Amino acid sequence: MAEEGSDGQEKTEDPSQRKIDKSLEEGKVLKSQEVNILTSMAAGFALMFAVPGFVNHILGVWGSFFHFERGADLTDLAFANIADFLEILVLIGVFLGIPLAIVAILTQRAVSGQFNFAPKALAFKAKKMNPITGLGRMFGTKALVELGKAVLKASLLVGIAAVILYSQAAKILQLPFRSIGQSIASISVIYPMVLGGLLLALAVIAFIDFIYQRHTHTKSLKMSKQEQKDEHKQAEGSPEVKAKIRRMQMEKSANAARQNAALDDVASATAIITNPTHFAVALKYDVGSPDAPKILAMGRGHMAAQIIERANSAKVTIFQNPLLARALYFSGEIGGEIPERLYQAVAVVLAYIYRVDKGEDLERPEVELPEDLKFNEHGNLMSGESNA
Repeated sequence: MAEEGSDGQEKTEDPSQRKIDKSLEEGKVLKSQEVNILTSMAAGFALMFAVPGFVNHILGVWGSFFHFERGADLTDLAFANIADFLEILVLIGVFLGIPLAIVAILTQRAVSGQFNFAPKALAFKAKKMNPITGLGRMFGTKALVELGKAVLKASLLVGIAAVILYSQAAKILQLPFRSIGQSIASISVIYPMVLGGLLLALAVIAFIDFIYQRHTHTKSLKMSKQEQKDEHKQAEGSPEVKAKIRRMQMEKSANAARQNAALDDVASATAIITNPTHFAVALKYDVGSPDAPKILAMGRGHMAAQIIERANSAKVTIFQNPLLARALYFSGEIGGEIPERLYQAVAVVLAYIYRVDKGEDLERPEVELPEDLKFNEHGNLMSGESNA
């Protein structure tokens, strides 16, 4: 029966790449303890015969610990033995520890199919300190399976060792009556036989455990149909968010199209209010008309440059006033009248332009704007900022 997910649905679908990647980040990879034990023991067995001089040296140093000469200084002897013991530890680390560590890493690489370092797996997890959760792990299904495996493994190994030793019982019983050389020769035959039999048994156990662990790991990564849908939503975004993004894109596209279309009206504008280059707003006003000035076109950046270029080609007067240009840009709309609160400021500018166009020599007027219509180039109010 398939495992159920948190949504109550059966996990029958293959895992997505995103879930596989997430499991790798958390250190959840295929592992088999029995395969590690097998390769470690086999490597240790091979090293033992590959470097017999090392083993003989270790045995010789170990034997010297129990050799005392008459009249020897026990203090000096103790320090010498400590130094020899430390030497043994270093040699074991170099000749056995490092190779076995490499074998363990390569074994995990072979089992999981990749090298994986997961810092998240090393992080402290408070829930692991919960005694109730710990009891649940101790008496859970997985713990019972592991206990059964341990019992069967121990029984099999003890049984195989007993069979081999029983077959060699005659030689073993003769060991006390033989010389040391003959005994060592017999042991050098019996020991590899026992170890070889145990390795064969471990190979069978490791193969079975690998198949079981692979099945369990694959099953743990399975997903329900709902989990796949939820993950797809997270990756692609919810329909509501995507609809909002599309709506904003359409509005932006419509605004851009409206700005481009409005460029054709720049030639008929009365004046262009600029920032002087970042913003440009084209205004149209018919003298004597009861209507307020109208915004024919406006833009910023590249669009502002195009408005200014067309205004120069049509010989439309350009008036530079950063605050007014930004106020019109951020509060007005193309095709609409200017905001009512800017009537006074725009009227002052248009009157100035009208008289200058008539040939009068006038000083530039001071343009006053309401405080809440003074924007910076990002459209934020300039409370306390310079008006430049």
